[in-house]
Amino acid sequence: MISKISSFTIWGIDAYPVEIEVDISKGVPGISIVGLPDQAIKESKDRIKPAIKNSGYEFPSGKITINLAPADLRKEGPYFDLPIAIGILAASGKIKQLKINEFYFVGELALNGEIRPVPGILPMVLKLKEIKSKKFIIPFENSLEGSIIKDVDVYPVKNLNQCVEFLIGEKEIEPVKSDIEEIFNKRNKYDVDFKEVKGQRYVKRAVEVAVSGGHNILMIGSPGSGKTMIARRIPTILPSLTLEEALEITKIHSVSGILKGPIVFERPFRSPHHTISDIALIGGGAVPKPGEVSLAHNGVLFLDEMAEFHRDVLEGLRQPLEDGKVNISRAKGRIEFPSRFLLVAATNPCPCGWYGDSQRECHCTLSQILKYRKKLSGPLLDRIDIHIEITSLPANILFEEKEEESSESIRKRVEMAREIQKERFKNENIYFNAHMNSSQIKKYCILSDEAKDLLKNAIENLKISARAYDKIRKVARTIADLDQSEKILPHHISEAIQYRCLDKEFI
Repeated sequence: MISKISSFTIWGIDAYPVEIEVDISKGVPGISIVGLPDQAIKESKDRIKPAIKNSGYEFPSGKITINLAPADLRKEGPYFDLPIAIGILAASGKIKQLKINEFYFVGELALNGEIRPVPGILPMVLKLKEIKSKKFIIPFENSLEGSIIKDVDVYPVKNLNQCVEFLIGEKEIEPVKSDIEEIFNKRNKYDVDFKEVKGQRYVKRAVEVAVSGGHNILMIGSPGSGKTMIARRIPTILPSLTLEEALEITKIHSVSGILKGPIVFERPFRSPHHTISDIALIGGGAVPKPGEVSLAHNGVLFLDEMAEFHRDVLEGLRQPLEDGKVNISRAKGRIEFPSRFLLVAATNPCPCGWYGDSQRECHCTLSQILKYRKKLSGPLLDRIDIHIEITSLPANILFEEKEEESSESIRKRVEMAREIQKERFKNENIYFNAHMNSSQIKKYCILSDEAKDLLKNAIENLKISARAYDKIRKVARTIADLDQSEKILPHHISEAIQYRCLDKEFI
């Protein structure tokens, strides 16, 4: 007898329907699985047989053939344990085929019949909504994640017994639903705040400009100057996530198996160690998975001690920084991972870390300093609009009782500047000033006569490189937006010039 079960597999960050055909025939007892299964699926037969027996059901004797269709799509992971078990029970007459036709199934089986959670539930539920099809039976521990999408009935089950009893009508299970609005009200509740950062007004202003215009930023300073402390507070001044953004982030985190809670309602902050590999940072592998750049999508990617990262790893950032996505090609197909993030990097000014510090003496030679800084290639620095130097705070600033500006106050200005950009670029294929091309810079970065003269003098006298010219105008456009100014004025240009310390010849 043949049974057919509907399930899903994950490829990239999207779910694809899979039809599981189970045939039980006379012959030497055994289970054969075909249809490009990976090792985890091949091993499922050793989990399914004891799970069925330990749940109190008789395991059929005979040759069992399981086909995963379509046959040319690679399947991987433990998603198919539950649907294969249901298919075997249906093929042996324990469950009616007509009943199981109403559902999709996913879940990993324990040897005692319990159903364990699996990653990637949200993409599967979104796919079900798209095809306007059947109901969904999932592991109980995935119930919150699966319940945030309306118009899809999700039935959580704890074990194989409960699932079978529900299918044959002996047990009632209500579809689980979550109040997405109530969950989303938890946004912007952070444990950290910019008011905890003493002094460093110049740095905080530069960060505000960077966040407002989507400009990548590099902070150069000695150990203990506050680079990491400031970077960890950047998500607190980013605009609140929209539901669409939150679902996109949640999909990526779900297929990566790192999702905590039903949905991501805070902008991600990813801070990989400098020993990370290029695949872990950018994404890929035999079965391509999202890397850190995709896990930071719609949030912040913080590279602490950037000069210590392997050069080939840093060079891999160039495509996601430019395109906002990562393309990975394999023999079986092409995968695209979104990776639109704000790059925040920090590095020491020299190998010992104390070059230019007012409190400690640097012992590095000029050649050592230049060699250290050359670890950051020109093409990569071209994609960083703002680079600033941070100095250590004197003791009197640390002991001041003055109240610093809160993240909420800064975020209001950021949101205002981004609204201006949203209106400006409504007919363009970009969202932020940082993403303008040459023609858009010419169209939208209108300088006053005084601002033109100031910029020309700066390029000539401060020896600022030609490649920094457009960067300065884009940053100045963001500063003007924060001032709600239509034109770029001299003080906007002068502030933007201050944020290009690596372009000055004397550095």
